Amino acid sequence: MLAIYKRELRSFFHGMMGYVLTAFLLAASGIYFLALNLGYGLTDFGYYTLYRTIFMLLLYFPVLAMRSLAEERRARTDQLLLTSPVSVWGIVVGKYLALCTVFALPCLADGVMIVVLWLLGGTASACGANFAALLCYFLLGCAAIAVCEFCSGLTENQIIAAVMGFSALLLAYMMPSLRSMFNAGSAVALVVFTALSAGASLAVGLRTQSFTLGCFCFAAFCAGLSALFLLHSAWLTEAFSAVLSALCLFAPFEEFVNNSFSTPTLVYYLTVAVLFLFFTAQGIEKRRWN
Repeated sequence: MLAIYKRELRSFFHGMMGYVLTAFLLAASGIYFLALNLGYGLTDFGYYTLYRTIFMLLLYFPVLAMRSLAEERRARTDQLLLTSPVSVWGIVVGKYLALCTVFALPCLADGVMIVVLWLLGGTASACGANFAALLCYFLLGCAAIAVCEFCSGLTENQIIAAVMGFSALLLAYMMPSLRSMFNAGSAVALVVFTALSAGASLAVGLRTQSFTLGCFCFAAFCAGLSALFLLHSAWLTEAFSAVLSALCLFAPFEEFVNNSFSTPTLVYYLTVAVLFLFFTAQGIEKRRWN
């Protein structure tokens, strides 16, 4: 895994990609820092600088992660990796940690800006809140990187990988607004969960190469959903709302910087990262044995 990490990190800074992306995010943070925190004397770095650069991340992460696995597939070097002594998890996590390291560079610069605010007269409590917001910002980035790495593993075209990553993050960014469009009750929830059940059953069937097992899973899912719809439709609606809330990747960070330190928010971002790394590893394993 360490060899994969070093190899991936070197590839970013042998060309211009790593430098351009780092400069891009530093410029975005620097503009807001100078204009709001220094220009108006605002001490809340989390809201006035970090939160306002969120939209920049929708472009930053897809470009950062687009070549991580897609380029390996295009160049057919993924077969060499899969026959190396490194495990699939070692490959996925090594590349992921390299991407997180690249993202950590502008975050370190953000830490310097927070220290500057403290030296200019900011209180210790404000400084602590700013560093807490920076920690949440970094974990948000780690979760988004995992999503984009997963998208990169689905194709061998870097541009398609970047578009898929951008689309996924944009959907997550807009989900708080889109969520209000789905408050039509349990019938809509039933339709959506049935579609998800069909997808899960298809995945089981393809994974096990058993059409019968896939059909059995779909029938079992449908029977359970139908019983839930008839007996406790409110539970179905609540579950649907919880699923939509889980897709709001950026909303917890907004709540974090607007209110106070939230451990569940940090756990949420770590869970999303682990979940998509698992999906990425499973996708590679599937291609490996097919």
